[in-house]
Amino acid sequence: MRDNIWDYFLQISIPVTIIVVTIIIAFIFQKLYRNFIKNSSGIMKNDPTNYKFVGHAMSAVIYLVGFGWAIYEVPQMRQVANSLLAGAGILAVAVGFASQHALSNIISGLFIIIFKPFRVNDRLLIRETMQGFVEDITLRHTVIRDFANRRIIIPNTVISDEIIINFDFSDDKIVRPIEFNVAMNSDIDLIREIIQEEISKHPLSLDNRTSEDIQQGKPKVPVKVIGFNNIGIVIKTWTWAVNAGKAYELSCDVMESIKKKFDEKDVKMALINKNFTYLKQIENE
Repeated sequence: MRDNIWDYFLQISIPVTIIVVTIIIAFIFQKLYRNFIKNSSGIMKNDPTNYKFVGHAMSAVIYLVGFGWAIYEVPQMRQVANSLLAGAGILAVAVGFASQHALSNIISGLFIIIFKPFRVNDRLLIRETMQGFVEDITLRHTVIRDFANRRIIIPNTVISDEIIINFDFSDDKIVRPIEFNVAMNSDIDLIREIIQEEISKHPLSLDNRTSEDIQQGKPKVPVKVIGFNNIGIVIKTWTWAVNAGKAYELSCDVMESIKKKFDEKDVKMALINKNFTYLKQIENE
C-alpha cells in the first residue's frame, strides 16, 4: 500500500515540478526581456513593436513546451494519447474548430507585425470614436491606452478589419490648425503680424517649408482670412510640431500668448454667448 502511494506521488510530482519550473522560467524570461527592451535605448528609439511581439511569442513557446512535457510525463495521459492516434484526423478537426478564433487572432497579429499598419506608441483613431496610443501587440489582441488612461483590449482580427487613422504613420510631424474670430473692423495686417510672431518664436514650432517655398518667400506661419460670419472675421493659421503631444502643447501656448498680445494691441475679439451672439467691444477710456 505504501509503495503504491509512493509510486503515485512520484508520478504526480514530476509533471507538477515541470509545470512549476515552466512558470518560473516564463516569469523570469518575461521580466528580463522587458528590462532588456526598457534599457536598450536604441531598440526603443527605433521601434519596440517587433521586440514586444517576439517576447510574447517566446513566452507562449515556453508554456507550450513545458505543459506539453508535463502532460507527457503522466502515464495515464500518455496511454490516452496513444489510444487517440487512430482517431487523430477527427481530433485534429475538432481542435481546429475549437481554436479557429484563436488562430485567426495569431495570424492577424503576425500580419500587423509584418505589414505594420500601426506600431507600439502610435496614436490611432478607430471607428471615429475610439482614440488612444498603442501600448502593446500580443499574440491575441492589441492594447490601446486612451486619453483617460484606460486600456482598451481589441482582438487582432477585429482591429485588422477596421478603418484606422494613424496619426503617426511614416511621419511623426503633425499640423494643428487654429482659428480666431475677430471683430469686423479689425486690422488684419496687425493680427497677421501678431500670430506669426508668437508662433515663430515658440521653441516647439517647426518650419515645414520646402526650399522652394523659402525661395518663393512664403511665410513660416501662414495666416489666412477664410471667411466672415455674423460675429466677425474668421482667421486661420497652421502650426507644425514634431508629434501630436507637442502640437497640442504648442497650440495651447500660442493661443494664450496671442490672446494676451491681442489685448495689449487693443484687437477686438468676437465672442459667442450660448444664448445670443455679440461682439466684445473694447472701449477706449
